[in-house]
Amino acid sequence: MQRYESVLAFDCNCNYNAGMAQQDSARHAWAVFLTAHAVLVDAVEARLAKAGLPTLAWYDLLWALERAGDGRRRMHELADLVVLSRSNLTRLVDRLEKARVVRRVRSEDDRRGAYAEITAEGRKLRRRMWPVYAVAIDDLFGAHLTKAEAESVGRALREVLAAARGENSAAE
Repeated sequence: MQRYESVLAFDCNCNYNAGMAQQDSARHAWAVFLTAHAVLVDAVEARLAKAGLPTLAWYDLLWALERAGDGRRRMHELADLVVLSRSNLTRLVDRLEKARVVRRVRSEDDRRGAYAEITAEGRKLRRRMWPVYAVAIDDLFGAHLTKAEAESVGRALREVLAAARGENSAAE
């Protein structure tokens, strides 16, 4: 597992004893968030690999497809739902298609458009991955937060996400 140091992401001359300004607190939280994200994703990936399962990106894409009513989404929809660049998404769909857990389907309405569609094997694979992923979430994240802390973190991150997407926040 890669070792991450949050000080690399944040050059803080914070005086914790005197208290931090809001801007310094936010920047510190950002650095901790990025570091925690990287460390946790690596740990989840290690658990999936140890179980002989594919990467978290595979799970993310399969889950995005499975959540669609008909199991298919246009590529640009997938790009908005998964945490990958469009070029990485195309390569990932190529790999999943080769593994026969996803297939590309031409749009009947727009011959230029295509859908990615989860296959029965893709659904089975996603269901096999979930118990490993769920235990990892519980062990690596949930076990270290109270219910109130988890709810607070969730609310704060939803606010940040909504703002980053240009959406109205729930607090407004």
